[in-house]
Amino acid sequence: MPKRAISLTLDADNLTWLKGRVGAAGVRSVSELLDQLVTAARTAGQAGPARSVVGTIDIDPGDPMLEQADEVIRGMYLTSLRRPLMVRESSPPFGGARPVKRKRRG
Repeated sequence: MPKRAISLTLDADNLTWLKGRVGAAGVRSVSELLDQLVTAARTAGQAGPARSVVGTIDIDPGDPMLEQADEVIRGMYLTSLRRPLMVRESSPPFGGARPVKRKRRG
């Protein structure tokens, strides 16, 4: 199957890790390593649902059925509205658009 070029944006730490793995894996390039990683993930046959999130949420022992959850969330929302909001205007990029000079007809 022919290969196709794509554009890929990665976090700097991930790119550094990939470059390090290129040497350790004995491949020629980051592209080849990524191709191997994707092929391995694809052929593993584990394209099922997302992994479990069990244990990532703490439920208040005093309200195990979440009967007071609406009230708690509403209170958190109202508290967040009271915090000051910092708004900044972004400056135009350096060398921004210049006005177009039109020549006079005449």
